[in-house]
Amino acid sequence: MITRRTLIAGSAAALLTGCDRLNDSRTFRGVLRSAEGLTMKAQRLISDREALAREFDAADISPTFRANGTRMPAGPDYQRLAAGAFAEWRLAVDGLVRRPLSLSIDQIRRMPRRTQITRHDCVEGWSAIGKWTGVPLHLVLDAAGLRDDARYIVFHCADRFGERPYYESIDLIDAFHPQTILAWALNDRYLQIPNGAPLRLRVERQLGYKQAKYLMRIEARDTLAGLWDGRGGYWEDTNDYEWYAGI
Repeated sequence: MITRRTLIAGSAAALLTGCDRLNDSRTFRGVLRSAEGLTMKAQRLISDREALAREFDAADISPTFRANGTRMPAGPDYQRLAAGAFAEWRLAVDGLVRRPLSLSIDQIRRMPRRTQITRHDCVEGWSAIGKWTGVPLHLVLDAAGLRDDARYIVFHCADRFGERPYYESIDLIDAFHPQTILAWALNDRYLQIPNGAPLRLRVERQLGYKQAKYLMRIEARDTLAGLWDGRGGYWEDTNDYEWYAGI
């Protein structure tokens, strides 16, 4: 006997199958990526490039700040650095720069700092408010001396997923935004390992997966082509996440 419930279930299954087929279609994913580009351009046109994400009061800070993604990078290199309190860790800044840098965490902590209380919005559906302290990214890029042909800033991380290292990227508009910082403290404590120690990115006008943790290298590039699948980030390459995750 065919019931109304059977018909609904069959329709839902057909819809899901159709969605799967669309998701597997390169053409469909290309249309989505085109729409993403239009969304970014529209947002950039109607909003001030230096418009700030909302900042909160200390009373708004979440009791706990949930760790997103990896909680401990696999592999002996990172674990050796962590065991030594990151005394031997260095941040490389290279690519299309005039003065490549190799910075210790102490050098970074001595640079001019910015503190901001902002909300982290995770693509998985949760949010948390935290107090971040770090050096504005533009100061590091200025110290390295970006070349005129640089267009993107790529963040290479210590965590890996199989053969692929985690990475993310932003353009120069977000790189030079006043709230884009390399954070070394959360809620007045040095970053703990689950939250990205010793250094992570905070690009406050984008979703949580853009906030790369466990930074090891910052690379200035003229294009994202030729870097893994060319989409500009690990989740963008592997799961078709949007490269521009503006909020």
